[in-house]
Amino acid sequence: MTVRIVKLAVATCVLVGATVSNASAEIVFLTSGRTLSVKGHRQDGASMIVALRAGGEVTFDQSLVEKIVPDEVPHPEPAPEPDPAAIEAQATPKLPRVDVQGLLDVTPYGEIISAMSQANGVDPLLVRALIQVESNYKPRAKSSKGAMGLMQLMPETARAYNVRNPYDPKANIEAGIKRLKSLIDRLGVDLALAAYNAGEGAVQRFNGIPPYRETRDYVTRILSLWHP
Repeated sequence: MTVRIVKLAVATCVLVGATVSNASAEIVFLTSGRTLSVKGHRQDGASMIVALRAGGEVTFDQSLVEKIVPDEVPHPEPAPEPDPAAIEAQATPKLPRVDVQGLLDVTPYGEIISAMSQANGVDPLLVRALIQVESNYKPRAKSSKGAMGLMQLMPETARAYNVRNPYDPKANIEAGIKRLKSLIDRLGVDLALAAYNAGEGAVQRFNGIPPYRETRDYVTRILSLWHP
């Protein structure tokens, strides 16, 4: 995967030019099975720039989206400073859409997250959601239990992955992703998140997500950010 600050990625087979598409709207089909309605897109080297319907642009990578097709449902231009309810009412009736506001925005350390996620086979959007909940992207964050840095590594986790400085963003993210990947491989995503928060022993002891309010809220928050 091209290392870029990204939210999503667009397959090269559907890149049709260097200017914004003339279609009034387009549907982006993600490899995850979700879709996103946008105003148009243009290519910039190995990346795509997508014009959001609510205004503004987002730069995408080129590996997580299957195709882009014209959206045949008419979408009038939004009025200045539209009411949020009016934006919601623009949802395409024929196809499921992703709420743009629910997706994770371009974040700090995006290039590191994308590169390390790709290297370890983890969805970068899941990693972004976890970091947002764990530390809100504060590299010097430290919890009362001793968890450190962006992905809140516990001292034993830092030692296990040979992290000399857990407050170094690159080292912290790399170790956190490796830890998350090892949990996902054994437990699946939901239980992996629970184990990341409460410990793998607690998940095994309760044979599922532990009945701790903190852990249940933690898993719910990350999943809602990952798949809004």
